Amino acid sequence: MKSRPPDPREAARRSALNALRRARRKAERSGVDLSEWEGEFLGSVETRILTFGRAFGDPEKGAPGQALSALQQRKLKEIAAKAAGGETDAKTARFARGVPGRRRRPGTSASDEA
Repeated sequence: MKSRPPDPREAARRSALNALRRARRKAERSGVDLSEWEGEFLGSVETRILTFGRAFGDPEKGAPGQALSALQQRKLKEIAAKAAGGETDAKTARFARGVPGRRRRPGTSASDEA
């Protein structure tokens, strides 16, 4: 008897729930105090995933088979980084403040601008 292929929506749901629980556990174990907003965020997102299977209502805010929207995933990643004792995602932080020297005109090299 063949088993059915895994449901991608159920896999995304389980993955999101595991990530939420992992972030909360990591914060508790490391002794990092999450802000009231962050604790409420983790709780409300978990509740919505358990109730509805995903944490966002507008289909334009995330992929059809995903349980978290793109912004929710980013916030969860930032909370997990805070719980781990690190800063926010280095790649995100770098682009948020801008990288000097990145705004060159197309077709010019660094030696042409100096």
